[in-house]
Amino acid sequence: MATIEEALEIERLERDIFRGASTKTQLPRTFGGQVAGQALVSAVRTVEPQFQVHSLHGYFLRPGNPAERTVYLVDRIRDGRSFCTRRVTGVQDGKAIFTMSASFHSGDQGPEHQDVMPQVSEPEGLPDAHTTMSPERLWAMREWEHWDIRPVPPEEVSRRDGVVSQQQVWFRYRHPLPDDPLFHVCTLAYMSDMTLLGSSKVIHPDEETQNASLDHAMWFLRPFRADDWLLYDQSSPSAGFGRALTGGKIFNRQGELVAAVVQEGLIRTLREG
Repeated sequence: MATIEEALEIERLERDIFRGASTKTQLPRTFGGQVAGQALVSAVRTVEPQFQVHSLHGYFLRPGNPAERTVYLVDRIRDGRSFCTRRVTGVQDGKAIFTMSASFHSGDQGPEHQDVMPQVSEPEGLPDAHTTMSPERLWAMREWEHWDIRPVPPEEVSRRDGVVSQQQVWFRYRHPLPDDPLFHVCTLAYMSDMTLLGSSKVIHPDEETQNASLDHAMWFLRPFRADDWLLYDQSSPSAGFGRALTGGKIFNRQGELVAAVVQEGLIRTLREG
């Protein structure tokens, strides 16, 4: 399967027009994290180096064809002294499949605080998901063979009162990545779409559903490396009407909160016939 460098590869066609790579895949539609990651790389290519992305908000409009390359059109919405904003539209066959706004910040000084990282088992003591998946699900994990993904067992999840559906996952990229901080941000944008919607199915394990990401928002809070262990603390506060709201906080091994994610997804009951 594709490395993260291959999955995020972008070709510049014009000043603000880019084309993403089409990579080998087993999936019937383009992985949402790849579309979001390529869109973010496209936006990054249009800002000055002193600006770092601090948030993105995207909508998955149509399923992408993984055999086709996606073209990304970047609009330079605003260039200010401290912030700049880009809007990116991913297009296949003349139709938008994804749209995203991304905001960049040059950095300032101010008060600091963060939530405390939950107490969970260390990743070294947990099995790699690739070795524990059932045969019918193992094919999907091969899609991300370059990622070390270690779910915390349900009985060891750090539970919080009133939170109905939770799961926690350690993950990291298996191979050393470049030192460029923006590459790690784009890598995390790719990875953040994986497993998150599953937090809505924790308390509905036997219900057959059609699942798909509908929208995705991220905030990048502190520097991190995607080739070091990160804890994805996930929950789903609500599900109904065929949709589920999910969210996650991402911590590094030092307990620093490095990113936050919110996503709404389709979890529609499968229709008979």
